[in-house]
Amino acid sequence: MPGGPWEAWTGGRPAPADLPGRPSGSAAQALRDRLREGLRAALAAQLRADEDAGSAPLSGLGREEFARAVLVDLAEAHTTAELARGALLLSPEDEQRIVAEVLAEVLGVGGLEPLLTDSTVENINITGDRVFVRREDGSRYRMPPITGSDAELVGLIRDLAAHAGVEERRWDRGAPMVNFHLADKSRVFAVMAVTPRPSVSIRRHRFRHVTLAALRENGTLDYGLEALLGALVRARKNVVVAGGTAMGKTTMLLALADQIPQSERLITVEDVFELGLDADEQAHPDVVTLQVREPNTEGEGAISASDLVRAALRMSPDRVIVGEVRGPEVIPMLNAMSQGNDGSMTTIHSSTSRGVFTRLASYAVQGPERLPVEATNLLIASAIHVVVHLAEPRGERGRRVVSSVREVVDADGTQIVTNELYRPGPDRRGLPAAPPTGELLDDLIDVGFDPDVLSQGWWA
Repeated sequence: MPGGPWEAWTGGRPAPADLPGRPSGSAAQALRDRLREGLRAALAAQLRADEDAGSAPLSGLGREEFARAVLVDLAEAHTTAELARGALLLSPEDEQRIVAEVLAEVLGVGGLEPLLTDSTVENINITGDRVFVRREDGSRYRMPPITGSDAELVGLIRDLAAHAGVEERRWDRGAPMVNFHLADKSRVFAVMAVTPRPSVSIRRHRFRHVTLAALRENGTLDYGLEALLGALVRARKNVVVAGGTAMGKTTMLLALADQIPQSERLITVEDVFELGLDADEQAHPDVVTLQVREPNTEGEGAISASDLVRAALRMSPDRVIVGEVRGPEVIPMLNAMSQGNDGSMTTIHSSTSRGVFTRLASYAVQGPERLPVEATNLLIASAIHVVVHLAEPRGERGRRVVSSVREVVDADGTQIVTNELYRPGPDRRGLPAAPPTGELLDDLIDVGFDPDVLSQGWWA
């Protein structure tokens, strides 16, 4: 798009409607629509039947075998009906192509697959037939459409949402917004009905197994920060990772979690499963993952993040990890951090490290406890030990760096007293600013931390 921020993609990927070998015409579309509708209905009915019977949902292979059998029956019934009314029939080859196409679309990711298999793609934003991606280097491109129509886009996202995670997530006019994750832990948010066209946003995590050493190698932090952050985890300090949207907060949380000993029991609380700590049994063998549950069609059965944090405290955790704090769950989370579950972690949106405390206080006011600011600050000071803030360095689009590390010292009325260990330098990279207070420094030294690393910045 000349003169604009988006460049037209010239990679040659065809739009779905132009894919070679894709049967076209009214007869092909009629069969395609019949198979999609019938398979979606059959899968939904099977899911409800499994839930009613208390059975585990079909596995990936079992679901594919079930779907293939349903499609064969639907195709035969459609052909019989078309033959009875004297309509033109598709060739057996075209019919088989459509069966395979619908199977891949309903059970797979359809036209999203080329974007999701591209490791350089970081964000995907779709509005109808307008598809935009942002790559890891910060470059932005407009891509060809991933579906042939808005209705197909709605159907694709509805199918993905229905089989994401541990339960079906609705997406229709009665529930116009849906939040879920894909098999690769990409996070999907989609909205319809309240927008002229369906809109989808996909946030990807390019790194699944993340270490502080890897973040140092890619320039997110320096040697001193690597040593400090690792020591904070080993010393069981409660850490809040902060930053703006798409600043790598979850990636940093995963890197910090990598420092947690295998012997510890972890409980994670997430709006949508993203962390995936339970997937690496060797690194974290004792993990329970909890996910917020949306209300059903009658508006019942919702389980909030606050409910799950309270439940986590009853499950004998060594640490509680909250994927992101964004509301009244802040009070039970702070209680968890201050009641013996040291070493807990969470992330929060904030443009500065100091702004974290204002954000936490504003969330606390939303809770049923309605704590005044002074009481909230006392709770924050007793619960949180360190805030780690991520930012984009000046003039380096697409990069993320640790910009600030702030130690929480105490509360004084409406103010939180802090000590900024690392402060943003001219390019926003964090530089050593002050030594830790005596108590924190002693705890860090006890786990092998060398204070001399704070005497200089070691950015590569």
